[in-house]
Amino acid sequence: MARGAIDIPPKLAAYIAATGTRETAVQRRLRAATRRIPMGTMQIGPDQAAFMQLLVRAIGARRCLEIGTFTGYSALAVALALPPGGRIVCCDVSEEWTAVARRYWKMAGVDGKISLRLAPALETLKTLKGPFDFAFIDADKENYPKYYERCLKLLRRGGVIAVDNTLWYGSVIDPGNRTDDARAIRAFNRKLRRDRRVEISLVPIGDGLTLAWKR
Repeated sequence: MARGAIDIPPKLAAYIAATGTRETAVQRRLRAATRRIPMGTMQIGPDQAAFMQLLVRAIGARRCLEIGTFTGYSALAVALALPPGGRIVCCDVSEEWTAVARRYWKMAGVDGKISLRLAPALETLKTLKGPFDFAFIDADKENYPKYYERCLKLLRRGGVIAVDNTLWYGSVIDPGNRTDDARAIRAFNRKLRRDRRVEISLVPIGDGLTLAWKR
């Protein structure tokens, strides 16, 4: 999500976006279009997109997976970072929001790199075969453990899973916040902390992005 738990002054956030990222014109247009729609804050910010692009390039990813696509900004970022022949499989259930995504993917010339699966992600994940190099999880929080386990099975050794919203607007340290989503994120974070199959790092960007590198 773009509006995160990290308290960065607006002017500093604008500076980071302006000097620390290299958004394409299509990326900027998609972000602007997304801001105008209901739930527009669900989209990641340009700083996180740039970070994910650099990560995808750094690990030499060719096969990527995304759980939760919304209007397609994160998938666009990853697709732009993929080499010729690279592919990303996107899992979502909304025809309305992904219709926006399709328009901008085509506008950016990366639609051929993206395979959109409109179905519950857990059903789609059962049909996929690995190995994948990179996975991004940004969907319903209560199913994070299930998404994570399936992605981990599909991932190659040395691959990376990036899990969004792991600070959940700061509620992870607020014992008074007992909403289902806050409880789910706290439980998921505890699970990853104990999982010795991966190396982890919770990066304070956006609303918290946890990286899990498969041993």
